[in-house]
Amino acid sequence: MNRFLSNAVNKIDAKGRVSVPAHFRSVVQQRGYTELYALRGLDIPALDVGGLDLLDRYEERIAQEDPFLQTTDDMSFFCHGDGGFLKLDQDGRITVTEFIRDHTGITTHVAFVGRGQFFQMWEPQQLQAYGREARARLLKVRREAATHLSGDTE
Repeated sequence: MNRFLSNAVNKIDAKGRVSVPAHFRSVVQQRGYTELYALRGLDIPALDVGGLDLLDRYEERIAQEDPFLQTTDDMSFFCHGDGGFLKLDQDGRITVTEFIRDHTGITTHVAFVGRGQFFQMWEPQQLQAYGREARARLLKVRREAATHLSGDTE
């Protein structure tokens, strides 16, 4: 399977490196990624990490915009100026840089979360809180849909 699935929490070593989960490394290898592109989450304290296809996806969206609009300039800043490349060493580790720490609040451990075509890096407690919020939002949608469906059948 060549999707980023599941999650894991790994400890940052004394040299400031963290091992990317084996399954994620396998996906990176299957996809032939030689570089990992990382983008700071716009509204969450996490990094989206993937191959150049992740950057391509953002650039394709920017190309659809009017180049004279501020939104286009903001989008370019977001994906080019707020993004960067992460180096995966031969042992499958990433150095946890200030670029990562400043945005995520990561200190001693990194939570890796699969998102299908990319993965995210989180501070573990922040990920737990986000997970609770996401499940609550989905539960609310489910309940609203059930209420709406039961109202349509009467």
